[in-house]
Amino acid sequence: MTARHFLSLAALLAATPALADAPLTLSETEVAAPALPAILAPRERAELENRILRERLDTIIPQIMRAEGVDLWLLMAREYFEEPVVATMLDAENMHARRRTILIFHDPGEGKPIERLTVSRYGLGGLFEPAWNPDAQPDQWQAVADLIAARDPARIAINSSDLYQFADGMTLSQYDRFMTALPPTMHERVTSGEGLAIRWLETRLPSEMELYPTIVRIAHSVIGEAFSRKVITPGVTTAEEVQWWYRDRLMQLGLTPWFHPSVAIQRHGVKGMIEGDEVIQPGDLLWTDFGITYLRLNTDTQHLAYVLKPGETEAPAGLRAGLANSNRVQDFLTRAFKIGISGNDALAKARADSMAVGLDPSIYTHPIGHHGHGAGPAIGFWDNQNADPRGSGPIRANTAWSIELTSYANVPEWGGQRVDFRTEEDAFFDGETVRFIDGRQTAITLIPSD
Repeated sequence: MTARHFLSLAALLAATPALADAPLTLSETEVAAPALPAILAPRERAELENRILRERLDTIIPQIMRAEGVDLWLLMAREYFEEPVVATMLDAENMHARRRTILIFHDPGEGKPIERLTVSRYGLGGLFEPAWNPDAQPDQWQAVADLIAARDPARIAINSSDLYQFADGMTLSQYDRFMTALPPTMHERVTSGEGLAIRWLETRLPSEMELYPTIVRIAHSVIGEAFSRKVITPGVTTAEEVQWWYRDRLMQLGLTPWFHPSVAIQRHGVKGMIEGDEVIQPGDLLWTDFGITYLRLNTDTQHLAYVLKPGETEAPAGLRAGLANSNRVQDFLTRAFKIGISGNDALAKARADSMAVGLDPSIYTHPIGHHGHGAGPAIGFWDNQNADPRGSGPIRANTAWSIELTSYANVPEWGGQRVDFRTEEDAFFDGETVRFIDGRQTAITLIPSD
């Protein structure tokens, strides 16, 4: 990041009351039922998003192209059919591709700046230089081929991948048009841009991490409201009603979820999770899974709450111990992070360490950032606790993660019933340590019944 970019971002943050009043930093301690941070107005959001996007293009693109040994990266999207990478490169005013938007990054070598070109009619907020005159060459794909031939790159990356959806944006029809226009002598230079797509999406800049704690705090605040008597009346409110309360609340705040919120109940004497129109009762253990999208970043959080029975002041000891077990699994997993090891290796180590002390874990952690289930190596799946091809990629520094997992325990107060203690908190790996972005739940939220 250049000093110019850093100072301009800092100036914008300072000039934005919603961000400047109470700046948050990465924290290991989660605030119970935190106050809701102020939400930016649309214009303030757009200014911030555009400034960070320019910074990402200026800094990340040269790094990843040179790391991957790619001279030219070709991206394309059609209107309302944006591929995952292009969608993150559109400025806040250009909300969709126009007709067919084609982006080209070219590294001329010798330390020269990366060219950012768009073979379309629009300059995309000044972030890309228009490089097509339809009057001179009506065939858009031929214009692309001519531009590439003039630069004579040794490696031409396109987004095509059998393994990762984030790197598979080039459709068959567009590939056919491109290859037909490209000189046959250059066909063998075309390669997969899988590494570029993953690195672009997974890398978090310091400026993004300045924003992330506030974004996660917003999610934590909304969960705090959901798991309270403001929303839940024991004996009256159903799990489904809490789910739709989330959607209503986000609409009021001008925010969007990236998935429909989940709310479920575990109850003494009932096997598994109860969902839907089931009424929440005293003595229930509640679980929620909730995530928002704000300032182009996503959150993903799972919390637990207990509905106190009349006369109770805390959750049963067996339930408290169950959450503590899941916190220990979190610790084993975050300690397993190292630059360059695969997601599969981190999974195997965390599971082995957890089981060695008698825990019963299931780990299904994933990257997070521009997407809720983000680009990068998976660390387990709920239905596969063994090595998986999707977990074969390396863990890299400056990446964000949803530390998502559960552990199972028999709860004495529930007659030895096996209970599922799901937890999920967002975190950041700086290359040395994993730190939670806005803390983690270490105490079950309590909801009074009277």
